[in-house]
Amino acid sequence: MSDYEGNPTNEDDLSLPRATVYKLIGEMLPDDITCAKDTRDLLLDCCNEFIHLIASESNEICEKEAKKTIAAEHVLSALQELGFEKYVTEVQEAYAEHRKQQTKDRGRKSTKLSQLGMSEEELLRSQELLFAQARMRYQNQATQGPSSDSTPAPTNGTQ
Repeated sequence: MSDYEGNPTNEDDLSLPRATVYKLIGEMLPDDITCAKDTRDLLLDCCNEFIHLIASESNEICEKEAKKTIAAEHVLSALQELGFEKYVTEVQEAYAEHRKQQTKDRGRKSTKLSQLGMSEEELLRSQELLFAQARMRYQNQATQGPSSDSTPAPTNGTQ
């Protein structure tokens, strides 16, 4: 494997998850074919080296454009410059699918309120009730005065 810039403390810091790559290899092979561990390790090293090559070229393109963040366009340009033009269309499709999924995930986060099963008014009433209960507990503690025990009483009802 090549030397990576930055001298990482652990080679695994710059590696794909071994189990995931092994699983992908197993899924790609026909059922009657097995893959030796050395071969799987070699494929893992090749995958890591390929990613490092694309990342390095993308970084150079990014720096030439005086940008600080590598964007998808930089990766696509790197693929083309390194002679992997036939992968550009597939990468663009995967990127478009990724963006679509991100948009869908953002939509789920914003609808979290609607998934609680209560209307906004019910949630507001519940919140106000909880505040009132907390206020009463606080006022009761304040009127009873400080107890001889300085540790607070448990709130779950157990002693």
